Amino acid sequence: MFGINGPEFIVLLIIGVLIIGPSRLPEYTQKLANLVKEVRRMASGAREQIKEEVGIDIDDVDWKKYDPRQYDPRRIIKDALFEDDTKPVSAGAPAAGAAAAAATVASAAPARAQAPSRVIERLAPGEPAPFDTEAT
Repeated sequence: MFGINGPEFIVLLIIGVLIIGPSRLPEYTQKLANLVKEVRRMASGAREQIKEEVGIDIDDVDWKKYDPRQYDPRRIIKDALFEDDTKPVSAGAPAAGAAAAAATVASAAPARAQAPSRVIERLAPGEPAPFDTEAT
């Protein structure tokens, strides 16, 4: 409840009995019982009010769906890396995995080897870059 285990609770209870004393103990236990009853009544009233305003019963809500632990980035990446590559990919989705990308590169490799569209040369230090006429 408050991070208090059994033996700690018993020690606190004994200290409370010693501080309050046996003459006032029945009065304070009655006050504690009334407080617990009031809190339960307020909780059930809040539950009923939520049910009336929202229209759903709290017990019917699937709380696992709202668990933030299911959105752990490490788990999502691990699932994505180990997922089956045989699943069909929709038209708007990105390529599914490195195998598909490797197959695409392998099939396009002969076409690039025959006719490169552009030659990239390393410039000497201090040499100005040429003006690119194709980009404009």
